[in-house]
Amino acid sequence: MALDGNTLAGPLSELFAVDVTAAVSRCAGCGQQDAVADLLVYGPDPGWVARCPGCDSVVLRIVRGPSAVWLDLHGSAALRIPL
Repeated sequence: MALDGNTLAGPLSELFAVDVTAAVSRCAGCGQQDAVADLLVYGPDPGWVARCPGCDSVVLRIVRGPSAVWLDLHGSAALRIPL
Protein backbone atom coordinates (compact mmCIF):
# COMPACT_ATOMS: atom_id res chain seq x y z
CA MET A 1 0.00 0.00 0.00
CA ALA A 2 1.48 3.34 -1.08
CA LEU A 3 1.62 6.39 1.16
CA ASP A 4 1.97 9.90 -0.22
CA GLY A 5 5.23 11.82 -0.45
CA ASN A 6 4.49 13.83 2.69
CA THR A 7 5.70 10.70 4.51
CA LEU A 8 9.24 11.72 3.48
CA ALA A 9 9.14 15.04 5.37
CA GLY A 10 10.76 13.55 8.49
CA PRO A 11 13.53 11.54 6.80
CA LEU A 12 14.39 14.39 4.39
CA SER A 13 14.40 17.02 7.16
CA GLU A 14 17.46 15.29 8.62
CA LEU A 15 19.35 16.14 5.41
CA PHE A 16 17.94 19.45 4.19
CA ALA A 17 17.09 22.77 5.86
CA VAL A 18 14.15 23.31 3.48
CA ASP A 19 10.96 21.28 3.15
CA VAL A 20 11.87 19.05 0.20
CA THR A 21 8.32 17.66 -0.03
CA ALA A 22 7.40 21.03 -1.61
CA ALA A 23 10.06 20.55 -4.30
CA VAL A 24 9.04 19.49 -7.80
CA SER A 25 10.69 16.36 -9.15
CA ARG A 26 10.85 15.42 -12.83
CA CYS A 27 10.72 11.65 -13.38
CA ALA A 28 13.68 10.36 -15.38
CA GLY A 29 11.43 7.61 -16.76
CA CYS A 30 8.44 9.47 -18.21
CA GLY A 31 9.23 13.16 -17.61
CA GLN A 32 6.15 13.77 -15.44
CA GLN A 33 6.61 16.58 -12.93
CA ASP A 34 5.14 16.22 -9.46
CA ALA A 35 5.72 17.70 -6.02
CA VAL A 36 7.69 15.25 -3.88
CA ALA A 37 4.60 15.22 -1.64
CA ASP A 38 2.61 13.68 -4.52
CA LEU A 39 4.97 10.74 -5.12
CA LEU A 40 3.86 7.24 -4.09
CA VAL A 41 5.95 6.19 -1.10
CA TYR A 42 6.64 2.70 0.24
CA GLY A 43 8.52 1.92 3.43
CA PRO A 44 9.93 2.48 5.93
CA ASP A 45 11.81 -0.82 6.08
CA PRO A 46 14.47 -1.34 4.93
CA GLY A 47 14.19 2.23 3.59
CA TRP A 48 11.83 4.63 1.84
CA VAL A 49 11.14 4.25 -1.89
CA ALA A 50 9.23 7.00 -3.76
CA ARG A 51 7.70 6.18 -7.15
CA CYS A 52 6.30 8.32 -9.95
CA PRO A 53 2.48 8.34 -9.88
CA GLY A 54 2.50 8.41 -13.69
CA CYS A 55 4.71 5.47 -14.64
CA ASP A 56 5.58 3.84 -11.28
CA SER A 57 9.35 4.30 -11.83
CA VAL A 58 11.50 4.74 -8.73
CA VAL A 59 12.25 8.47 -8.35
CA LEU A 60 14.16 8.45 -5.08
CA ARG A 61 15.30 6.16 -2.28
CA ILE A 62 16.29 6.97 1.30
CA VAL A 63 17.99 4.49 3.61
CA ARG A 64 19.14 5.43 7.11
CA GLY A 65 21.89 3.49 8.82
CA PRO A 66 23.43 3.96 12.26
CA SER A 67 26.03 6.47 11.02
CA ALA A 68 24.84 7.69 7.60
CA VAL A 69 21.87 8.36 5.34
CA TRP A 70 21.90 7.28 1.70
CA LEU A 71 19.83 9.39 -0.70
CA ASP A 72 19.48 8.05 -4.25
CA LEU A 73 17.93 10.50 -6.73
CA HIS A 74 18.87 8.47 -9.79
CA GLY A 75 15.24 8.28 -10.95
CA SER A 76 14.78 12.05 -10.80
CA ALA A 77 15.91 14.01 -13.85
CA ALA A 78 15.66 17.24 -11.85
CA LEU A 79 14.58 18.52 -8.45
CA ARG A 80 13.34 22.14 -8.25
CA ILE A 81 13.36 23.38 -4.64
CA PRO A 82 11.40 26.57 -3.91
CA LEU A 83 13.25 29.19 -1.89
